[in-house]
Amino acid sequence: MLIAGFTLTPWASAIAADKKPAAEAEADKKSDNDLPPLPADKTVHQSVRVDGKTISYDATVGTIPVRDAKGKKIAEVVFTAYVVPGKDPRRPVTFAFNGGPGASSVYLNMGAIGPKRIQFGVDGDAPSDAAVSKDNPNTWLGMSDLVFIDPVGTGFSRSLEDEASTKKDFYSTETDITYLSRVVYDWLVEHGRLRAPKYVMGESYGGYRAPRIAYALQTKMGVGVNGLVMVSPYLDPAAIGDDDSLSPLSWMINLPSMTAAHLESQGKLTPEAMNDVETYVRTQFVTDFLAGRSDPGAIGRMVQKVSSYTGLDQALVAKLDGRVDVDTFLREIHRSDRKIGSVYDSNVTAWDPFPGSAQRASGDPILEALLAPATSAMVDFVTREVGWKTDAHYEALSYEVNRAWDRGTSDDKPVTDLRKAIANDPNMKVLIAHGYNDLSCPFYTSQLIVNQMPAFGQAQRVKLAVYPGGHMFYSRSTSGEAFKADAAAMFGTK
Repeated sequence: MLIAGFTLTPWASAIAADKKPAAEAEADKKSDNDLPPLPADKTVHQSVRVDGKTISYDATVGTIPVRDAKGKKIAEVVFTAYVVPGKDPRRPVTFAFNGGPGASSVYLNMGAIGPKRIQFGVDGDAPSDAAVSKDNPNTWLGMSDLVFIDPVGTGFSRSLEDEASTKKDFYSTETDITYLSRVVYDWLVEHGRLRAPKYVMGESYGGYRAPRIAYALQTKMGVGVNGLVMVSPYLDPAAIGDDDSLSPLSWMINLPSMTAAHLESQGKLTPEAMNDVETYVRTQFVTDFLAGRSDPGAIGRMVQKVSSYTGLDQALVAKLDGRVDVDTFLREIHRSDRKIGSVYDSNVTAWDPFPGSAQRASGDPILEALLAPATSAMVDFVTREVGWKTDAHYEALSYEVNRAWDRGTSDDKPVTDLRKAIANDPNMKVLIAHGYNDLSCPFYTSQLIVNQMPAFGQAQRVKLAVYPGGHMFYSRSTSGEAFKADAAAMFGTK
């Protein structure tokens, strides 16, 4: 997915402050796209009630320019910040990114840690659900200021270049890390927060971004990072998928999450039950997988165990030689109900519009249910509550960005940068959080990665936490509460 090495693109060393002489400011207006200007930054004062206490904060929607080496503004990145007044230099600030590529930050903002939230990501959600936000009892605002950043092409953030230049400068793994690292730096400088403890948080592909941004901030931007939080991270692209027929790795990674979904449907999901399947996949499963036809009993043992763990019919599993792919699992586990499961949480379902089709012909139940309420709630907050008025369309999830993305070579660059960032800073802490049922970014990938990492002298510096739920486990109130408690321990506020 990535090419090796870290190379700064031209704008990384350019001046980013949007204070230019009149002639240069006029040149900024002559962009490749004839777009109306975005509004000036706007701040409103709000409050949230959490744990019996009222937290007052400033909510700001604003932009940070991205410039090329000649100082020309080539993009505008929109952020949403929640800051508790007081200018305490010891108060942490957390920068949050979602993934995709092509997702805005609304999911972490209004689903996980922001001061307001709407419900999404659980069974029974629908596009017509009310887009009305409520106080979030699991917000992190009590322990950190929060800055949610929408990469170019998501939210209201936009490129000012033509299509070819936009793809080259923003829609690739390498340039993405470079300009977003600079955006974090610029926000810190503009708001006088360089002395604050700093945290980088990313969900899904944002979890790919987080360790790479942290390492870039350390080594290129001159900004230390106190901690990393990776939520359902896409940490090792090469390990996820079943493209390599000789490797057991992807099958090992997926089976525990399938098992968790089956156990949960029976009311039997416990850490002890999960220990059993985790032990199996790293021992007997690997042995039988690699033995194949050389051991007459190997495939039979795999079929029996995989069928038992997943709840799938043994005859079906036998046809697959004990290798159950994600699409088959999601279709077959709910076929008798004529429903389809979500890759983000296989126990979240929707009616299958084509139950007689040989292959799945519908969208994902979670994505298609949350897009409308999440978009409407965020636009209502930005335009009505904050008063940041724009006619642009809010891109909560841009398939156009995703299709245009240059994924490079599929390798383990985020794991490499994670190791280097932690090794560079003996004080850095890391929290990797997953939901048991997630089949898009299975938790066992991170478990294997953590198992292979050096101790770095402190066994507790890198913590893996797995909660009931799926990719958006935080949508379940109890899992969101547990996640907040683990974060508080990392922030030192517990």
